[in-house]
Amino acid sequence: MKETATLNPAPTADTCPKASRQFGLPVDNDGFYGGSLFGGAFVPDGLRKNLDELMEAYRAAMADPEFHREFRHLLKTYVGRPSPLYYARRLSERYGARIYLKREDLNHTGAHKINNALGLALLARRMGKTHIIAETGAGQHGVATATVCALMGMRCTVFMGAEDIRRQSANVKRMRMLGAEVVAPDVECDTLMGAVDGALQYWMNHPEAFYLIGSAVGPHPYPAIVARFQSVISEELLTQVPEQSGKDSPDYVIACVGGGSNAAGAFFHYLDNPAVKLVAVEAAGHGLDSGEHAATMTCGAPGVLHGSRTLLIQDEEGNVIEPYSISAGLDYPGVGPLQAFLADSGRTQVLAATDREAVEAGIRLSRMEGIIPAMESSHALAALEKISFRPDDVVVVNLSGRGDKDVDRFVL
Repeated sequence: MKETATLNPAPTADTCPKASRQFGLPVDNDGFYGGSLFGGAFVPDGLRKNLDELMEAYRAAMADPEFHREFRHLLKTYVGRPSPLYYARRLSERYGARIYLKREDLNHTGAHKINNALGLALLARRMGKTHIIAETGAGQHGVATATVCALMGMRCTVFMGAEDIRRQSANVKRMRMLGAEVVAPDVECDTLMGAVDGALQYWMNHPEAFYLIGSAVGPHPYPAIVARFQSVISEELLTQVPEQSGKDSPDYVIACVGGGSNAAGAFFHYLDNPAVKLVAVEAAGHGLDSGEHAATMTCGAPGVLHGSRTLLIQDEEGNVIEPYSISAGLDYPGVGPLQAFLADSGRTQVLAATDREAVEAGIRLSRMEGIIPAMESSHALAALEKISFRPDDVVVVNLSGRGDKDVDRFVL
């Protein structure tokens, strides 16, 4: 397969006429999506210079064929792309549709996170940065970051909540084996939100470091850059779906959403194709009425967190409520501004899966197809129980990661 020189652009039809288009997305110069109030860069003046430098480096990289060549070469020879599109025969029989799994779990390090980590690490090296910081919840982004830092000879510091260090101990060991320092930040929240808080606090005090963010969240231009690097997922689907199904495009693309990076990548090249139904699945925890969930798009309200205006789980006074999910990667009180805009505009159908539904879906895939999914991906799989399909529907579920890290969690 011939390597391309540049990232393929998104379709040119503009369903968001009020918004400028950059990065192949409906985002304006200030980082707001689709003419909405979601996005922006709400940061201290000390970090604004860093974001301006990042934007300048990104634009220069996108204009440099050598950057694209190296990125594509490493995606192919190091990550193992393209990731396969697998026809799940037994799941298809169960749900009465043609179910395909986009196998991001087969990437090096076991998840989609390596796509973005690799792209941002190449940008960091281009900028002359030698110290990379990152945050992680489930540990997959931490492992991906530690991996690319080892590859490029960079110092790596990963912030991870104390609770996540405990429940994702296998990934902590992998990060340390790769040479990363894993730090539990001294903040009130001991899950993903606290990890992001810790990373941002460190970055404000050490602006010479490079923040390799793990999801399509945070201040502009991070959400757009992450989505663009992850867009390789849907770019491959543009070829794989017609080849395997005979249809030009899928009828459904389903992805779990915490911050929103794997969903951004899976949806990217279909955003302007209304024939493709985009389904975003978030974590309902113990139930939407329980007060213990991470269903941001279902139950959230607009607010500012981690440098971006988005949908947040809040109390009546506007204070952010600590979320809950069995999935460390979905255990976040907000969502990326792109996903907030897509949900608010109705472009995505938002569903929520409880812990039990996710566990049952993960066990079902394991026993019906011999594939153990990550707990995050299991939430996307749970959506198959909630949608009525037609026999000729082509359904793509983005299997964002493998379940090695979660085998002890598949028991309620």
